[in-house]
Amino acid sequence: MVDKHKEQAFYARGRTTIYACQFDPRFSYCCYVPKAVEEAPDRRFPLFVAVHGTGRLMTAYRDLFADFAERAGVVVLAPLFPAGITGPDDLGSYKFMRAGDLHYDAVMLAMVEEAARRWPVDPSRFSMFGFSGGGHFAHRFFYLHPERLSAVSIGAPGVVTLLDFDHDFWVGVRDFERVFGKPIELDAMRRVAVQMVIGGDDTETWEITITPDSPRWMPGADLAGPDRLARMRSLKASFERHGISVRHDVLPGVAHNGLAMVPLVERFLADALAQPMKKAG
Repeated sequence: MVDKHKEQAFYARGRTTIYACQFDPRFSYCCYVPKAVEEAPDRRFPLFVAVHGTGRLMTAYRDLFADFAERAGVVVLAPLFPAGITGPDDLGSYKFMRAGDLHYDAVMLAMVEEAARRWPVDPSRFSMFGFSGGGHFAHRFFYLHPERLSAVSIGAPGVVTLLDFDHDFWVGVRDFERVFGKPIELDAMRRVAVQMVIGGDDTETWEITITPDSPRWMPGADLAGPDRLARMRSLKASFERHGISVRHDVLPGVAHNGLAMVPLVERFLADALAQPMKKAG
């Protein structure tokens, strides 16, 4: 007879199986659990969330961060927000946090809590990286839940929400509290280590140009600039105007390639893990 406890344990270590999110089984996640979790079961481990882009390469990011997880003693969680959730052609509703009554940030936080019930991780604060569509998610999640983040790495989002109180969401954050039921907490944001990372040749615009006939178009849609490089500079400047420090890493000779960003993100995370949380104010 199969030992169910042994079977569960086998698939819950190293490169784990893929788990349905119990909060909403339309979504799922996998993890990388380092050997140290078995060797020191009484220790609480940092959690790192790696958010996929539009291509949904969640297991690729999980696997690329596996060596870092072993070196740094962190558990990696890679969520899956499938395409087609709000309709057959939906590729990117998760990038904007909300789609009607669906709160993607709540799904993400539920996955974190589920991970904490399965593994000895600290769910109160975690670090996050996202590239392209994941970069969309990461910076807007940062606006919504800075109190839950210790570090955030924002990789080459195609469309950015500036920390701009003169424009409405999604261009800016003037009506953020009306849209999300929660104000922007600048003091909490200043406590989080922030990286922006992008390839130096990331200049293609075919996927990110929003024209007046686009469903997402609104006044100010072109405010941040024509391409991802310009938009990241604008996002960085908007953070810095409000006292939020940004580590801006540009990888020369690389176009829109999230997997190539992993070494830069690992260096940022290692530095963030070695530093105490910033004080508010």
